[in-house]
Amino acid sequence: MVQVKLIVTGDDFGYCPRRNQGIVECFLAGAVSNVSLLVNGSAAADAAKLARRYNIPIGLHANLSEGSPVCEVLKTNSSLLNEDGFFHGKMGFRTALSKGLLNMSEVKQELKAQVELFHELTGHLPPHMDGHQHVHVLPEVRNVFAEVLEEYGIRYTRVPIEPGLHKCDWITPSLMDFYLGVEEDSLNTVDVFTSHGIRWPDIYIGLSTMGKNMSASTICSAIDAAVVEFTSKAPSPTHPTPRSRTVTIELMVHPGYPSVPPIGGCGEGPDDFSQSWERLHELQTLIKPELQSHYKSRNIQLCSFKDL
Repeated sequence: MVQVKLIVTGDDFGYCPRRNQGIVECFLAGAVSNVSLLVNGSAAADAAKLARRYNIPIGLHANLSEGSPVCEVLKTNSSLLNEDGFFHGKMGFRTALSKGLLNMSEVKQELKAQVELFHELTGHLPPHMDGHQHVHVLPEVRNVFAEVLEEYGIRYTRVPIEPGLHKCDWITPSLMDFYLGVEEDSLNTVDVFTSHGIRWPDIYIGLSTMGKNMSASTICSAIDAAVVEFTSKAPSPTHPTPRSRTVTIELMVHPGYPSVPPIGGCGEGPDDFSQSWERLHELQTLIKPELQSHYKSRNIQLCSFKDL
């Protein structure tokens, strides 16, 4: 039987106290094994304390799209800000980038400031760093992101290319369009990250199982199908015969208790995503005993990036 190492990453740690509470409960229940911290989140300092108290493996969820920058000099008159003085937003950031309006030296400045703040809050550098709303795989940003990781010696990231995504007919067309854009950006990012010596797990899952689409069975099916597909691939120099090695997977999740305005967010209050009942649905799904027993039956061991 193939040995599988599964990293279940709770994203948006630090977004608000209720999200923090839900993620910690998932970790203590053995349902989440790793977290990704939004250092510009309203409850980031509290999140860092909780990670220290409960020994939760923690990395950086770099944010260039929601709320306010952490770099002081970029808080006014920066290409990263809209007319209201906040980041451009998930789609706004992509539009500004495509129009050539974003200054990549400012992107780099902000990413470095977030790494430094992470270090200040946690007492260590992040073992892994990914991007809030997948901004880290976007054109131009990917190069700057890779440079920052290499400079700080951060070895791991996330590349959101999900096996079988195209067959997921339960995903709404508008969301699927966004996901396919993320996939295309990710495919174009692989060579950039590789050239900087950055690594990521063999398999990524998390788009097809997000929010209301998450159930114990969708998670189990996604993991099983991805492992079968991966282990049936022909061996290559970079990937020796998979049967003789451990397969690594990252499952991206967003559990928590829904945010209640005005508390939460990254500077402009909590968004619809964080206020949604789907956050609680993810929490309740992830702690189901049938998921744990499935992991056991498939020789799946939960771990963090530090264990790779």
